[in-house]
Amino acid sequence: MTIDFITREVRRGGWLIRLTSREFGLLEYLVRSPGRVFTRTQIIEHVWGYDFDPNTNLVDVYIKRLRKKIGGDSNDDLIETVRGVGYRFLKP
Repeated sequence: MTIDFITREVRRGGWLIRLTSREFGLLEYLVRSPGRVFTRTQIIEHVWGYDFDPNTNLVDVYIKRLRKKIGGDSNDDLIETVRGVGYRFLKP
């Protein structure tokens, strides 16, 4: 996967992946610190600029969409769920 932060384009296997602004922001936030685990609170505050509502599943929904778009499946998932903590982008 290649990410151009200037043009905000993401490609995987040579194919352009169309992401919304929020999806790109989420991916960028995770990718800039590969291996680091981010809590849902950190993600929602950084990507959305909101105070965290513990009852929302907004981050989980966007992670699921992003995984689907970048082609991650159970054997090739680039975003790992750290149960009870949050998410991290796996180091290549």
